[in-house]
Amino acid sequence: MGLKGFVEGGIASIVAGCSTHPLDLIKVRMQLQGENPAPRPNPAVHSLRPALAFHPGSVHRVVPPMPQAAAAPARVGPIAVGVRLVQQEGVTALFSGVSATVLRQCLYSTTRMGLYEVLKQKWSDPNAKSTMPLSRKIGAGLISGAVGAAIGNPADVAMVRMQADGRLPVAQRRNYTSVVDAISRMAKQEGVTSLWRGSSLTVNRAMLVTASQLATYDQVKEAILKKGVMRDGLGTHVTASFAAGFVAAVASNPVDVIKTRVMNMKVEPGAKPPYSGALDCALKTVRAEGPMALYKGFIPTISRQGPFTVVLFVTLEQVRKLLKDF
Repeated sequence: MGLKGFVEGGIASIVAGCSTHPLDLIKVRMQLQGENPAPRPNPAVHSLRPALAFHPGSVHRVVPPMPQAAAAPARVGPIAVGVRLVQQEGVTALFSGVSATVLRQCLYSTTRMGLYEVLKQKWSDPNAKSTMPLSRKIGAGLISGAVGAAIGNPADVAMVRMQADGRLPVAQRRNYTSVVDAISRMAKQEGVTSLWRGSSLTVNRAMLVTASQLATYDQVKEAILKKGVMRDGLGTHVTASFAAGFVAAVASNPVDVIKTRVMNMKVEPGAKPPYSGALDCALKTVRAEGPMALYKGFIPTISRQGPFTVVLFVTLEQVRKLLKDF
C-alpha cells in the first residue's frame, strides 16, 4: 500500500473538496452568525439637547433619554445565506477560497487517508479470519487525523479567512488573491505562528472526523457485505458513506464552530485578541448565544459532510480499481 494509499486518498479528497466547496463556505458563514454583531446607531444619542420635564411648583429637571437596545441581527438558514451571498458578492463568491481547499486536501486529507491505510495494514493480522476490530480502526483514525491536521493547518486558516472575507465591511476585508497570498501575508503581518492559530482545535476536529468517518465507513461496509444485504458496489459505498458522514458531522460540529471563530478572529496590532484560546471562545459563545450555538451551521455541515463523504469514498473506490495493478 505505502505511497499508493496517499495518492488514492489525495485524488479522492481533492475531487470531494472542490465539488462540495460552496456548501462548506455557507457552513462557515452560518457559524459566524451572531459573532460580534455590528452596533446599530442609537437615535437617542444624536439628540444634543436633553429632554426637559416640567412639574408645577418645581424647577425644571433634566430627564436623560432612555437608551435603546440594539436589535440582534436575524439569523437565517443555509438557503437564505447562499442566496444573499450570491446577490451581494456574485456567483463566483461560492468558490471563495477554493485554492485553499485544494491545498488543504493535498496536505491534510492526503496525509490522513494514506496514514490510515498504512496503520490499518500494520495493525491487521493477515492470518486472522475476522476483520480489524473497531477500536483499532478508531485508533488509526485518531492518529492519522492528528498528523494530517498539524500539517494542513496553515491551509485551513487561509481557507476559513478567504471564505469569511465577504461578510466583512469592504474597508475591513483582507482581499487575499490566493492561498499563497493569504499564507505569505499572515506570516509577514501576524507572524509565522499565526499559521497554526487554532491548531489544537484543528487537530481535535480532525481526530474526531477521521476516526468517526473512516472507521464508520469501514465498519458499515463490512457489516453490509458480511450480512449479504448488498454486493460490493456503488449501493454499498453510498450507504456506508452517508452513515460515515452523519456520524462525523454530529461528532465534529461543536469543535468546528469554535475552530472557525478562532481562526477568523481579527487581531489588531497591540490590541487584545477577541478570544484568548479555544476554551475562552467556547465559553463566550455559549454565554452570549446559548449552548446550541455550538451546532450552528449543522444543516449545511451535514449537507456538505454527506455529499463530501459519498464523493470521497465513491471516488476512492474507483481510483483504487484504476490503480490496482500499480
